[in-house]
Amino acid sequence: MKLATIRLGNGTRAVRVEGDVLFDLGASDVGTFLAREDWAEAAASAVSAEILGAAETAQFATLVTRPSKVICVGLNYRNHIVEMGRPIPEYPTLFPKFADTLIGARDDIMRPDETSAFDWEVELGVVIGRTVRRASEEQAAAAIAGFTVVNDISCRDWQNRTNEWTQGKIWDSSTPVGPVLVTPDELPGGVRPSARIRTEVDGQLMQDDTTGDLLFDPVALVRYISTIVRLNPGDLIATGTPGGVGFARKPPINLAVGQRVVCTIDGIGATDNQVVAG
Repeated sequence: MKLATIRLGNGTRAVRVEGDVLFDLGASDVGTFLAREDWAEAAASAVSAEILGAAETAQFATLVTRPSKVICVGLNYRNHIVEMGRPIPEYPTLFPKFADTLIGARDDIMRPDETSAFDWEVELGVVIGRTVRRASEEQAAAAIAGFTVVNDISCRDWQNRTNEWTQGKIWDSSTPVGPVLVTPDELPGGVRPSARIRTEVDGQLMQDDTTGDLLFDPVALVRYISTIVRLNPGDLIATGTPGGVGFARKPPINLAVGQRVVCTIDGIGATDNQVVAG
């Protein structure tokens, strides 16, 4: 099952995506819809609901417009850890993003004038479907509503100003999320999916790996993060990026205004964004 949030003339709407057809779910966005205890059953029965249009021409908003929290994970693929010259971490490396950072799957990425080291990072996004705190493994798995694509765009020069990375990760209108949430039953590996993940910049392949290579998998991350803080329906976990980022190349490669960045995870979809001055 695939869910999405689309833009309409008077706001946004949560929909079920069935092929190229969009069915109204009666909520303003996917996060609001997931707050229903019966969201899975309601989404499955939406085939008889009002048709809102075609997926091919839809304007996708960010998947969850106002998540209570976005938690990102750094250094979670071994090849990325090596290329960044870091030791293998004993625990997940966490930092936040905010709602104002998130954009839709086809929106323009705003490149700040203040950075000279703008970089791409394709990531598997975990979307929470029920409130959970101090989750067991079984509870953590059950709390995962599905998965999406995240491009954790980074201002590396700002990120590396201090030992804490947040200021390089939270720039306004810079992080595409979407286009859809795909439930675990549709992916190989289920709540621990193993799918090809990649980034192309102007058609050139930059990152290419499998989500099965995650050091801390989605269930482990839900358990770890929910020990610290309550996770709510619609919350998003960005699970980290594989090797191939621009900053680690010799010489480094930076995203420039006018370039197109496509981040794809097989079985989920792709974010496809133009970089513009912001």
